[in-house]
Amino acid sequence: MVSTDRLRQISDAVREAGRVGVAELAALTGASEMTIRRDLEVLADQGVLERYRGGARSLLLRGDEPPFALRVQEGQETKRRLAAAVAELIADGESVVLDSGTTCLEVAHALEPRRLTVMPLSLHAANALAGAPRLTLLVPGGRPRPGELALTGPLTAASLAAVRFDTAVIGCCGVTATDGLTAYDLDDAAVKRAAIASSRRIIAVAEGAKLSRTALAFVTPAAALHTLVTDEAAPGEEIDALAAAGVTVRTV
Repeated sequence: MVSTDRLRQISDAVREAGRVGVAELAALTGASEMTIRRDLEVLADQGVLERYRGGARSLLLRGDEPPFALRVQEGQETKRRLAAAVAELIADGESVVLDSGTTCLEVAHALEPRRLTVMPLSLHAANALAGAPRLTLLVPGGRPRPGELALTGPLTAASLAAVRFDTAVIGCCGVTATDGLTAYDLDDAAVKRAAIASSRRIIAVAEGAKLSRTALAFVTPAAALHTLVTDEAAPGEEIDALAAAGVTVRTV
């Protein structure tokens, strides 16, 4: 098992049980106890868990989103494929507001060589686009969330209200035909709603597993989305339900 997969397995096990011993985690992953101890130190540094002698206890609630540093290493090939598909839907010369999150960070990389005007809603994406020679970069105000570096608060909302975009590229923590697009964080959901309100076209991008998931904070009904870009892991019944709600679903 590669390190990233093992870290996620450890994180999930600790979060589910509340606390787990080193020996149990070694048996679960097939790694040595020495390796598990090193992994626990990495996860403790990322704020996922707290170490104690012989094991670890979770610092995340079941409904919490795993840290950016852990998510950014997961499913990179899938995220790049999704990002390329999103970039194909955007024409040169468009103005684009780009949401925060790890998949949208890959979209930023895909848009870097393009002739566009882009307002990224995270410092990670802003940094990725800072040197793009043909792209006009608009940097919003706001307070960056620790680790995530997603911009939130009244300054972010004011920045979004001052512009009208051709396209909003929105990431999510969950999306279903019944519950719409949802996020883990209430402040993040408010920024997504502001981005949607300032845009003519809404492209949502989400890994397939998120199509069967509903997070805490409501963002927008499914019918507000023009296009959803997802992967082949998405459940077919949810794709059909979203299509029935008027969403164009593109799987890659």
